Amino acid sequence: MTGTPVAWSNWAGNQHSTALLTTRPRTVDDVAEAVRQAGAAGRTVRAIGSGHSFTATAVADGHRLDLADLETDVTVDVARRLVTVPAGMTLHTLNDLLAGHGLAMPNLGDIDAQTIAGALSTGTHGTGGRLGCLSTFVTALTLVTGTGEVLRCSADEHRDVFDAARVGLGAVGVLVEVTLRCVDAFVLRAHERPAPLAEVLADLPGLHERHDHAEFYWFPYTDRVQVKANDRVPADDRPLPRWRGWLDDEFLSNTVFAGACRLGRAVPALAPRISAVSARALTERIYTGRSDHVFCTPRRVRFVEMEYGLPRDALPTALTELRRIVDRMPFKVLFPVEVRFTAADDIWLSHSYGRDSAYIAVHQYVGMPYEPYFRAFEQVATELGGRPHWGKLHWRDAESLATAYPKFAAFQSLRTRLDPHNLFTNPYLRQVLGS
Repeated sequence: MTGTPVAWSNWAGNQHSTALLTTRPRTVDDVAEAVRQAGAAGRTVRAIGSGHSFTATAVADGHRLDLADLETDVTVDVARRLVTVPAGMTLHTLNDLLAGHGLAMPNLGDIDAQTIAGALSTGTHGTGGRLGCLSTFVTALTLVTGTGEVLRCSADEHRDVFDAARVGLGAVGVLVEVTLRCVDAFVLRAHERPAPLAEVLADLPGLHERHDHAEFYWFPYTDRVQVKANDRVPADDRPLPRWRGWLDDEFLSNTVFAGACRLGRAVPALAPRISAVSARALTERIYTGRSDHVFCTPRRVRFVEMEYGLPRDALPTALTELRRIVDRMPFKVLFPVEVRFTAADDIWLSHSYGRDSAYIAVHQYVGMPYEPYFRAFEQVATELGGRPHWGKLHWRDAESLATAYPKFAAFQSLRTRLDPHNLFTNPYLRQVLGS
C-alpha cells in the first residue's frame, strides 16, 4: 500500500487519474479490508486492470485497487472443463494455463492483454454468430460488495447478482475470482482475404452462418474490405511460416501501418490514398494454429475507439450512413472500421442482451481529431437501437441507456443494495448509471 498519490493512464493515453491511495491486495481478505477502510474514510474505491478500456471506467480519484498481485486458488477441472482463477489474471496467462491442460476458451477478442475482470466487466467479446461475449462463459464468480462482504454467485446462488455482475462495470462489487466454462483445446483454420464491400454486404447472413468466427474490416474512402473467417479443424496442418507471420502481423500491420498513420496525420490529404494502399497490401492467406494464437494478434499502433452493438438487420443501414459520415468529415479517418457478430444472451448489461448483434467499431489514430466522427456515428447507431461498448468511447448517459437495456432499472436497484454508500463510483459511472 502506498500513501502517496500515484498517477495512472490507460493504454491509449486518453484517460488519466491520480488516486489518493493505491493498494495491491494479495488476498480476498485484503480486498474486503480495503473496501471497508475506503468506506470508513469516505473515499471511493475502484479496481483497475491492464488499462485497455478507452472510457474512464477505471479512473480512480480516491482508493485504487491494483489486482495484479491478487492470489486465489487456481483450480482446473479437466473432466468438467472448468477453471477457477483470480480475476486479476490476464487473458494471455489464462490462455497458456488452459493450453497446458488441453483446454481453451470457446472464443476470444483480438487482444489478450486485458485482465479477466476488466474484460468481463466491460462486455469484451470476440466474433461468432453462435457465441456470446466472454461473460457468457462464466459459471460462477466471487466479488466483494460495498460493505466488504465476500459474495459467491452463480446461476444457482444469488442469481440476480450473477446476472448483473458478469458485465457489471465494477459498479456492484470488486471481482476477485471467476470460474469459466472452457472447451477442449482446438485448432483454427484462418482464411483472410480482400473483397468488395458490396459483395460482403450482399451475403451477410451467409458470412456469419457459414463460419465459426467471421469479421471484416472496411477501409475508409474505398469499396474494399478484408474478410477474416476462422473455423475449427481437426489438425494444425498448415501453420503460418514465421517469416509470413512477421511480415503480415509485425511489419505490415504494426511497423508499416504506424508509419502510414504518422504520414496521414502529418499530411491528411494523403489519407484516402493510404487507405487504398492498405486495402491492397493485405493479400489472401490461409493458415492453421492454436485457437488463441489465431484469435489474438499484436496491437502496437495506438488509437482511440468507439464500438456499438446493433440489431443484426440494422448493419447495412449503419454502414451506409457511416460511409457518408466519413466522406463529409472536415478531417480524415486513418483507421479501418471493424465489423463483428455475437449471439444473444441474458446478462443484464450485456450489449447483446436479448438479441443477436452486429458490432461496428470505429477507430482513429492517436493525435488525430475523432470526437465529431464518433459522435456523428453514435447518433446513427442510437437511432438504430445501438448499445455502446462499456469500455470504448461514447457519450450516452443513464437516461438514454435506460431505454436501451430492459434490465437497466433492475441493475440500478441491485447496485444500491450491494453498494449502499456508493463507494464504487467515478465520473464515468455517474454518467452511465446515474448518481
